[in-house]
Amino acid sequence: MARTRVRFASLLALTAALTALATGCGNGNTDTASKDGAPGHHGGKPAVVVTTTWEGAFAKAAGAEDVRVIVPQSVHHAPDYDPKPSDLAAVGKADFVLYAPFEPYAAKIKEAAGSKAELVEVDLDNDADKVKAEVARLGKLFGTEEAAARWTASFDSEYAKLSKDVQASWPGGKSPAVVSQVFTTWSARLAGAAPVGTYGPEAVTPAQLAELSGRKPALVLDNAHMSTGTVLPDSGARQIEIVNYPGTDLDLLPVYRNAAAELKKAAGAS
Repeated sequence: MARTRVRFASLLALTAALTALATGCGNGNTDTASKDGAPGHHGGKPAVVVTTTWEGAFAKAAGAEDVRVIVPQSVHHAPDYDPKPSDLAAVGKADFVLYAPFEPYAAKIKEAAGSKAELVEVDLDNDADKVKAEVARLGKLFGTEEAAARWTASFDSEYAKLSKDVQASWPGGKSPAVVSQVFTTWSARLAGAAPVGTYGPEAVTPAQLAELSGRKPALVLDNAHMSTGTVLPDSGARQIEIVNYPGTDLDLLPVYRNAAAELKKAAGAS
């Protein structure tokens, strides 16, 4: 909590310097809409700032082309990141700032930068239905509905293929019993498996350990970004790491391809 207060204070301390810079170098272009009423600074295309590559992939899927990511991909836990003055400058030029509820500093970034951008909370969940709903919502918000619809069509096709391949890989065609971290249940669905139990985001307690192990899962779908090590030691379950965040190309589909590959590998080893 103390570290969080220090971060927030440091953000606000940067406001004066950034405001002075904007005043001295401003060009008078403070509008967040083009003449035709569409959002954006560049011919109606929205300028979008996102906290991580995860929000960035959602924005790109929805049709945004001008996307700036604040938190480097190397930072696995976004709330631990300390924004720089250049981050605040980017926010100051944005039409939209996308963040997740577990990234509490996002509103402070906007406040410190004095931005007029619309702050948009994104439901970061790679569950297929939730992804499509968020992409459609963002497409409508950005004015890029057609691009969002095209992406959704390609996503549906790829997801169906991957899911079919994974489910065909299980011995006897029967999906195994799995225990999933709460942010990786989407991968269980991809595999055609209903989790027999979930855990997290806090560390597994001794009582949970006994309960989850007693359900005799064959697989543990751990969250690579929040891993605490072996989740169910001595249970005999094979643990695989599921990656939620896309790469710097902001392409969401490789997240599903990678999960499918890990699941198929586990199926071959069982």
